[in-house]
Amino acid sequence: MAEGGLAATGRLPLLVGLGLLGMAALAGAATWWHVRRKRAGSVPARLARVSQALLSGVLIPHVEGGHIHLQHVLLTRQGILVVDLRDIVGHVFGSESMQEWTVLDRSHRSTFSNPLPALYDRMAAVRRLVPEVPVRGLVVFTPGADFSKGYPPNVAMLDGLLEELGSMAESHDDPPADLLEGAWGRLAREAVSAGR
Repeated sequence: MAEGGLAATGRLPLLVGLGLLGMAALAGAATWWHVRRKRAGSVPARLARVSQALLSGVLIPHVEGGHIHLQHVLLTRQGILVVDLRDIVGHVFGSESMQEWTVLDRSHRSTFSNPLPALYDRMAAVRRLVPEVPVRGLVVFTPGADFSKGYPPNVAMLDGLLEELGSMAESHDDPPADLLEGAWGRLAREAVSAGR
């Protein structure tokens, strides 16, 4: 009996080691899958899937000199879309005329500057480079935000925008494709990565 117990005890560290090795392999596989899924579901990847072309994190010449940062710019059938993304959780209260917007998240209250004036500056900078095509702009909020009192102008939710762009049908009012491509090429040539 004592010998059998010792033999079983001698195998115990081996079994524990194999178990830990298996758990580490599973954790590594799960981490790889999560990172891959997250990249595929990242906002730039999702925007790229519903647009004809995408620039993210770029600087272009500002109307007043210097450069202005563009978080995301998309080429669509209808023109160029400037997107400022906001990742905010809670009830958002704001309007075009308010200087600060308020966020209520449970018992926490915070404010942030009205994002629309900065969006309009970005749109003006893009329009200056590509005056021949329509330029639209949106401040886009991730799903954690809730506008229970309604949306200010030029504000949208990410899921709604993705759905709108994904189902955008061809229209006789759309600018000619070659005009859009030429304008996009000019914008892309002027754009400099913000990381440089």
